[in-house]
Amino acid sequence: MRAFSSAIYSLVVYVFFLATFVYAIAFVGNFLVPKTIDSGVAGDLTTSLLINTGLLGVFAVQHSVMARPGFKRWWTRIVPKEIERSTYVLFASAALALLLWQWRPMPQLVWSVTDPMAAGAITALMWAGWGILLLSTYLISHFHLFGLTQGMTRLLNLKEKPGNFTTPLFYKWIRHPLYFGFIVAFWSAPQMTVGHLFFAIACTAYIFIGIFFEERDLTHEFGERYRTYQRSVGMIIPRLTKAKDGAVKS
Repeated sequence: MRAFSSAIYSLVVYVFFLATFVYAIAFVGNFLVPKTIDSGVAGDLTTSLLINTGLLGVFAVQHSVMARPGFKRWWTRIVPKEIERSTYVLFASAALALLLWQWRPMPQLVWSVTDPMAAGAITALMWAGWGILLLSTYLISHFHLFGLTQGMTRLLNLKEKPGNFTTPLFYKWIRHPLYFGFIVAFWSAPQMTVGHLFFAIACTAYIFIGIFFEERDLTHEFGERYRTYQRSVGMIIPRLTKAKDGAVKS
C-alpha cells in the first residue's frame, strides 16, 4: 500500500510541476495564458517591487533550504525517503504557482525591438534557452530530478542507482547548462519591461547564489573529481575544450 501511495503521490506531483512549468514559460514569454509577467493593471511601483521581491524570496528560500543535504537528512526522518524529492518538487511548484498568481506587473518599457527579423531572432533565442534547459534535465535523468523515479521504485521493484560521473552533450563544455538555459530564456525579450527586467535580474542573481551552494555540495561529495571538472569546464560560459572527466550526477 505504501508503494502504491508513493507512486501515485509522485505522479500527481509531477503532473502539477509540469503544468506549472509550462504555464511559467508562457508567463515569461507573454503569450497564451490569461496572466503573464506584463499583463494586468499596474499599481504603485514601490508596492509592486516589494510584493514581487517577497514572491521571489519565498521561491528562493524554499529552493535553497530544501535542497541542502543537511535539511534532507532531517526531512527524511519525517518524510519517507522515496517521496522526499517529490515533496521538494511539490513545494517548489507551489512557490512558483504563487509567484505566477500574485506577480504585479511593472509595464514601463526598458527596450522594444520593432524590427520583425530582430524580434523574431530574440524570440527564437528564448525558445532555444527553454530547449537547452529541458534537454539538460533529460541528460541528467529528468524523471529522477523531479522525483518520479524515486516514487515508483518500490511499486516497480526497482533498485535506485547510486550517483555517478557523466558529461553528456552540453556538460562537456559547461557545468550548468540547465541554469544557462534559464538565463537565456529570461533575458531574451523583444519587449523588455521594468517588471520583466527586475525578474530577470533577480533570477539571474539567485542562479549564481544557487550555483555557489550546489558546487560546494558537489565538491564535498565528489572531492577532487569535481574540482578537476571545475578547472576544465566553464560554469555558465562554455569553453572550447571538452571535459575529459566530469561530475554530473545521474
